[in-house]
Amino acid sequence: MSQPGKIDRQPGYVLMSQPWRETSLLIEVLTRDYGRLTLVARSARRPQSTLRGVLMPFAPLELAWFGKTELRTLHSADWLGGVPQLSGMTLLSGFYLNELVVKLTARDDPYPELYFAYDRAVHALGAGDELPTVLRRFELALLASLGYTPTFDRDALGQRIDPEQGYACQADGLPEPLNGRTVVAESEIVPGAVLLALAADDFSEPVTRRAARRLTRLWLDKQLFDCRLATRELLQTITGLSD
Repeated sequence: MSQPGKIDRQPGYVLMSQPWRETSLLIEVLTRDYGRLTLVARSARRPQSTLRGVLMPFAPLELAWFGKTELRTLHSADWLGGVPQLSGMTLLSGFYLNELVVKLTARDDPYPELYFAYDRAVHALGAGDELPTVLRRFELALLASLGYTPTFDRDALGQRIDPEQGYACQADGLPEPLNGRTVVAESEIVPGAVLLALAADDFSEPVTRRAARRLTRLWLDKQLFDCRLATRELLQTITGLSD
């Protein structure tokens, strides 16, 4: 007899886990077709459990679960491999991605593009790609999945970005050409050439990476409201970045 609400062979990642009852785990997962879910991994903390070494963050998994309530039961989890174990700053950066997903996405809402962006980011972290670029690309993909798609090649007047002009970028709205205007509070001043580099997904220049960090911080903080990110604060402490 099939189990109610049974889902098989679904790609996913464990975002976080915590003990549940005596021997089980409560895990938060990001899946390709079903978004973010909470699953009960029964008996996963028992020494003989086959799940003990599988339900790890940043390990690509193939998941199966059943149940129709918000709290479903994990049926199986198989490791797909292909990502080296993260450590040091790459591990902390991965936890930053997980914290963003948990705090900014709704449960049971499909985010297929976000899943693929997360998968690319995890593989890039495992390959040792440059951390600022990996983080900024994921942050922009997350913002797009939330319905906030920044535009870098057009300004608030509908004109193409002038690489020789400076622009005021705010949490809401398109870049506004300065043209001697007074800069409003809570905005970032970004050269047009940098905006065009972002439009081309070109993070090769340090000035572009720095501007992208300021802009994504501005936009993410609007989505987070007053919610602070523990991993962001720890990253800033370790790298010596200013708040």
